[in-house]
Amino acid sequence: MNQLRSRHIIRADHPKPMRNEARVIAQAVRAKPAYHRIGVVISLIIIVAAGVALFYLLRDIELAKVLAALEGTKIRTVLVAAGFVTAGYLTLTFYDFFALRTIGRRDVPYRTAALASFTSYSIGHNLGATAVTGGMIRYRIYSAYGLGVIDVAKIAFITGLTFWLGNAFVLGIGMVYAPEAASAVSQLPPALNRAIGCAGLLAILGYVIWLVPRPRVIGRNHWQVTLPNAPLTLVQIGIGVLDLSFAGLAMYMLMPSEPPIGFPPLLVTFVMGTLLGFLSHSPGSLGVFDAAMLVGLQQFEKEQLLASLLIFRLLYFVIPFFLAITVVGIREGLLAAGFGARRPDRDNTRKPAP
Repeated sequence: MNQLRSRHIIRADHPKPMRNEARVIAQAVRAKPAYHRIGVVISLIIIVAAGVALFYLLRDIELAKVLAALEGTKIRTVLVAAGFVTAGYLTLTFYDFFALRTIGRRDVPYRTAALASFTSYSIGHNLGATAVTGGMIRYRIYSAYGLGVIDVAKIAFITGLTFWLGNAFVLGIGMVYAPEAASAVSQLPPALNRAIGCAGLLAILGYVIWLVPRPRVIGRNHWQVTLPNAPLTLVQIGIGVLDLSFAGLAMYMLMPSEPPIGFPPLLVTFVMGTLLGFLSHSPGSLGVFDAAMLVGLQQFEKEQLLASLLIFRLLYFVIPFFLAITVVGIREGLLAAGFGARRPDRDNTRKPAP
């Protein structure tokens, strides 16, 4: 077992190109082809539907109005939105930190978790195929602490659970409070949306109650994960809610002033667009998130809303992506030059022979 794990550990004195991590992670993803095929079909359906929606929504767009709306956006507004984006990414760093503690790896410091979380999300989500691209970044960083593919898969599972629990909680409350906002995207009656929101909240409550009696373990063999207990699951939900709320506040700040819109209805549309974007696996949710926002907020002039979406995309996707690429590039350069020595695998550390 130690020999198997040691193959995946990258040493400081022999830095290997990142394509090795890509190959290992890709092999792990291909291990479940049935699930992969279903995901591909869902992604294609969402992308095609978003493409058709964008075609009809933007076919008569006036570029001059979009540019005028961009120029008319106040610098102060952009800076406040950037502040909320920064707060959101700061919250995002706790996804990996929480996951590492969940799988029992308390030896990995927060700074490493923050680096892995920020870079894997920013690069993985912008390039698409997040399971491979994001997993590759995590594996490259965490291998210095002796974490292998299975550990990275567990971290990805826990961080994904945090994301979906937070989104489901916010969307459930939003659909109960403002079902009409959800109807604009889902095209379902408000009463049905409210019922779906209630069902989602009850499902989360049932999940938390299920965790109360004893620790719950899922998976088999080396893929077993002990789920966070009920109190920690509430913390997990809180992390997801904070992350989503900060991102939603950034979008809210950039919205056109007329007609006025409350934060809860906007957040419902924002969450639905975010979830559809993640399900589509489109690079940066490009086209899918934008289509959901344009469909769900048709009370706004399209050119002004499109300008708001462009600024948000710059702040939330483009700038963090290039920042993450720069950080990873500098780190890889330092490793190649022999700086930043990595920690040995704790399972493979041997005492020198006498």
